[in-house]
Formats: sequence, C-alpha cells, structure tokens
Amino acid sequence: MYEKFIKRILDIVFSLILFPFFLVITLIVAVMIKVEDGGKVFYYANRLGKNGNDFKMYKFRSMKMNAPDIRNSDGSTFNSNDDPRLTRIGKILRKTSVDELPQLINVFLGEMSFIGPRPDLSEQLKYYSNGDIRRLEVLPGISGYNQAYFRNNISWKERIANDIYYVEQISFLFDLRILFKTVRSIFFQKGVYSQELNGGGSSAGQSK
Repeated sequence: MYEKFIKRILDIVFSLILFPFFLVITLIVAVMIKVEDGGKVFYYANRLGKNGNDFKMYKFRSMKMNAPDIRNSDGSTFNSNDDPRLTRIGKILRKTSVDELPQLINVFLGEMSFIGPRPDLSEQLKYYSNGDIRRLEVLPGISGYNQAYFRNNISWKERIANDIYYVEQISFLFDLRILFKTVRSIFFQKGVYSQELNGGGSSAGQSK
C-alpha cells in the first residue's frame, strides 16, 4: 500500500509545498551562475528510471560550460573536490547538495521520488548483472539509502547492492530514517566527493 499509493501521494503533496521555496532559491542561484560565467542555469541528462525507462533528470549546473565528460571504469561520473571542471558557485552547490533541488520537477512529474535509489546514467545499464535490475523496480530518488549513509564513499557495485536492499525493505519508517539521515549527512558535508578516478574522459563536452 505504501509503495504503490501513499509514497506517490506524499511526493506530490510535498513537492507542491516546496515549490515556492524552490522558485526563490532558483532565482538566487540563477543570478549567481549568470554573474560568474553567464552560462546556462540548468543541466539535464538522461537517467535510468523505474523499469528501465529513460527520463531527463534536472540539476543546477555546477560545471563550466562544455566541460569534458569524465567517467570511472564502471561508467559512473567522476567527481572530486578539486575537479577543475567545477565553477566556484558549483563547488558550493555540490557541497550543500543545492544542485539537486531542480529534481523537485522530476518528483512532481512522477519520474522520481524524494527517497529511492539514485538514478544511474542510461548507458550504465550495460554494466548491470542479472540481479542488479531489481533496483529499477522503484522510482529513483533525490536521496536514498546510499546517499544518507555512505554518500560517495563506496563503490558503484556496493551502491547497487544497497539499492536492492532498499527495494526489499521499503517502508514509510525506512524512508523517514533515510530522510533524517540525509539532512544530517548534508549538514556535516561528509562523503560529498569520491576521489578515485578509474577511467578516462570522453571527447563529448557537457555543460553540467
């Protein structure tokens, strides 16, 4: 009952409640980004949604315009505190997780939930093992079990295993614990960046 109906109702209600605050923050962030480099305010990319359906996930742009796309060997995106692709404002947005706020739009549209596995890049599907597909049984989330308890301090395969655990244990109380743990994790800013670079960058530029 919770997973199929109540969770979606809560997503709609709280996304509507938070939208006025989101609009105010968007105005402030937009001015900061435009003052720094005059580039785009938003960035979006294809992500794997529920049942493997692609959708466009929105974020505030935290990287320089046309920054190269650097990936780890598992296909995940590389991120680091001293990443030269980040703008000055982008570093602040990343550390505070404010760059994720535009995903309220995805939540309202039913493409994401407030709590759930973080969506993988669409092309990462080719790295999935047989059982990994189970993480796609639920809507991806703005935050999730991994982000609340580990952030970027574990490998992609470990994150997959934790996501499957979440799918098997999903409940209102579990989501509530994840929510409070996420707030605490953001406040103390632990594990924001992964320092390991396992793969090279592609030639395709991105405006992140």
